[in-house]
Amino acid sequence: MGKLAFVFPGQGAQSVGMGKDAHDERESSRSVFQLADRRLGYALSDIIFHGPESELKLTYHTQPALLTVSTAYLGILEEAGVRPDMAAGHSLGEYSALVAAGVLSFEDAVATVRKRGEFMDAAVPAGEGAMAAVLGAERDALRALCEDISRQVGTVEMANVNCPGQIVVSGTSAGVQAVVERAKEAGAKRVIPLEVSGPFHSSLMRPAAERLAAVLAEVPMADARVPVIANATAEPVTSARDIRRLLVEQVVSPVLWEDCVTRMIELGADTFVEIGSGTVLAGLIRKISRDVRVISVNSVASAEEAARELSGRVPA
Repeated sequence: MGKLAFVFPGQGAQSVGMGKDAHDERESSRSVFQLADRRLGYALSDIIFHGPESELKLTYHTQPALLTVSTAYLGILEEAGVRPDMAAGHSLGEYSALVAAGVLSFEDAVATVRKRGEFMDAAVPAGEGAMAAVLGAERDALRALCEDISRQVGTVEMANVNCPGQIVVSGTSAGVQAVVERAKEAGAKRVIPLEVSGPFHSSLMRPAAERLAAVLAEVPMADARVPVIANATAEPVTSARDIRRLLVEQVVSPVLWEDCVTRMIELGADTFVEIGSGTVLAGLIRKISRDVRVISVNSVASAEEAARELSGRVPA
């Protein structure tokens, strides 16, 4: 039997009303939302369940919201005795993976990602940074194009290597606009500007990374119970010291999601369970490999079905 990987979504997966069924139907899940509200000092759950969307998509709300919803559904699987052999998350989702791996308590994680969101939001003045999804480009060619534009126009870097043919770039507004205009040079078929509040996962986030490092230095962390595949390196990590360093690095580094999934498959994963809002990661994983199984847990019903199916599985 192959190994089981838990994976957790990041920003972009949020939607108003996510997780409400877990809150309403499961006492243990309700306590997760209540704990988030208490630790943050405001009713995050009201924003999650009722919006408005304009509030939910503010990064300092989005990040703790997605973590809370993922943790609520994770609890349903844990109560059924389902345990992963490894875990990973996309950007913000890495914190959910660290909760699943026993590195961070949920309470510490939700407070940390709220601050992470605040720091990222403040790192670059509004309108000065941008991101865009580049479809169909060749990875090395796009990297070279970004380097050329960074020298001539303004900083632009690869921010998310999501799957074959889907790479997100991030940087100054001028740098990203130049990629939009020249992307065909890297083989791109299409470029889609993204509605984001800043140039995430680029070197322009250095002020946020430095502020986050000071916060993370005070957050208790345990060594991981199972390997977590780090966004910044696409390699398994278990040491709390290494994880702390990589979480800082992650803010200014590309999310190597395609490489992370490939590495998990190399480590024996044949079943991926996406835990949290939406099905973004399931779609990416299927584009990376057609040989693995992907289960999406984004409702109580899907969590209970996955729990029934996977509860007899012994960790490899």
